[in-house]
Amino acid sequence: MSGLADELLADLDGDDGAEYNEEEEEQQTESMGPPSVPAKRKAVDDLDEEMDEAGNEEGNEEGEQEIGSLVLPGGVKPAEELDAEDVQQMDLGSIEDVSKIAKLEGSKRMADILKEIEKYQENPSTPEAMALPAHMNPEYNLIVQANNLSVDVDNEIMVVHKANQQLEQLVADPSMYIRAVLALGNNEDLTKVDLSGVLPPAVIMSVVVTATTTSGKQLSEAEWQAVQRACELADRLEEARKKIFMYVSSRMNVLAPNLSAIVGTTTAAKLLGVAGGLNGLAKMPSCNVHLLGAQKKIAAGFSTATQRRHTGFIFQSELVNQTPPEYRLKIQRTIGAKAVLAARMDLEKQRRDGNYGETLREKIEKHIDRLAAPPPNKVVKALPIPNDGPKKRRGGKRARKAKEAYAQTELRKLQNRMAFGEVEEEVGAFDQTKGMGMIGAGTGKVRASIGESKSKAKMSKANKLRTAALTRAAQSQTSGTATSLSVTPAQGFELTNRATAAQRVKEANERWFAAGSFSFVGQKGSS
Repeated sequence: MSGLADELLADLDGDDGAEYNEEEEEQQTESMGPPSVPAKRKAVDDLDEEMDEAGNEEGNEEGEQEIGSLVLPGGVKPAEELDAEDVQQMDLGSIEDVSKIAKLEGSKRMADILKEIEKYQENPSTPEAMALPAHMNPEYNLIVQANNLSVDVDNEIMVVHKANQQLEQLVADPSMYIRAVLALGNNEDLTKVDLSGVLPPAVIMSVVVTATTTSGKQLSEAEWQAVQRACELADRLEEARKKIFMYVSSRMNVLAPNLSAIVGTTTAAKLLGVAGGLNGLAKMPSCNVHLLGAQKKIAAGFSTATQRRHTGFIFQSELVNQTPPEYRLKIQRTIGAKAVLAARMDLEKQRRDGNYGETLREKIEKHIDRLAAPPPNKVVKALPIPNDGPKKRRGGKRARKAKEAYAQTELRKLQNRMAFGEVEEEVGAFDQTKGMGMIGAGTGKVRASIGESKSKAKMSKANKLRTAALTRAAQSQTSGTATSLSVTPAQGFELTNRATAAQRVKEANERWFAAGSFSFVGQKGSS
């Protein structure tokens, strides 16, 4: 029994040692700098395989497939952004109270974040506190949470915009839409309302024209109160979003000025939140940065032509949106590489004025201009100096054969000749007359005499054999127009035997010419 107990203890000690070795390896891996190029490529391949496997999974009960975004250890999962298509699919026509669909305003989460923002705005963190790692800096976590909250606020503003569909097609911007609803009010004649300070002139014209051509009905007092509450809620959400945006922008310019100069404060906050801080982003290979935040939501049965894979937060940045669509995927990789350089500079607390990030941004803009530049004009070459002297011509057997193929035939040469003092023959057809020249002169024939062999049409040996075989076959066969019927004055139609007729011809020849011979007749005067 003691031997068995000793073996179990040895196994347990071995497992502890293995765990210790694994922990040491993880610590060594974290302390290492950016991996080598093969490791980068392997990371990209592994990430692509993971996304492909996730894309092939079956959807949930609602018929959707969701691929989670790339979140590194220590990072915060970003908020999911709604797009216009998702909001359009919502059925919000039967909802009377907007607070049933917009639950963020007044929630404990939003109140706590806004309270913390006010606290740090009154008492900003010291530079020593901002230099701490991400997991030890409370204000950094607040920046990431506030950035995610701003995304949720945008989502709810879009939902409130969808809940009131009277002006939805005319005023696409949610904030303009809310202001237009409050300005129009519950009036019967909407053409008398002054919208000059609320909407652009072009949109005002479309609203007025629509109001004059459509017949609407005035809302009841309860319905108008519900619309008013929705507009006030949207205003409060917009104010909260502006407050969060101003706070995140101010703090990101202190935390990562160079990174913010390239991708903007909002995108920089998203990248740091997913990567787990500046330390995680600085250690990441540049080929993986543009995949941070990459996610795909596919509705089963709908087209995926407008959805792009392998695009993350950098694809949403201002620089990428300013790029022509055909170069955006290429530019996001360039921005990802420059963003890593800027993050490493911010991690080392160098160039805190953001000058390095602005320099990198200028390089990216120049690269975009080079990609979008039109191709250079074709160089117009000057014509050579005209030379009227003799020119060299190619000679040889091949050149002579080429000339003979297009040379003038003997028949054409005879047609171009005319005999002196003689009238040439003419041929008329289709109201035209052509002279034949000396064709057939002295023979009375139109057929030309035999000319030179080199000007004749050539026939290959295979064509000659094929023509001879066809000729022999035609001679040995009976013509298709031959018949064995003959008409006689005695009996009319009679059947004739060709073999009997040939036999009669043969007998006649034997009778008359069997013993005959040719005789030689001498000329006159011969003795």
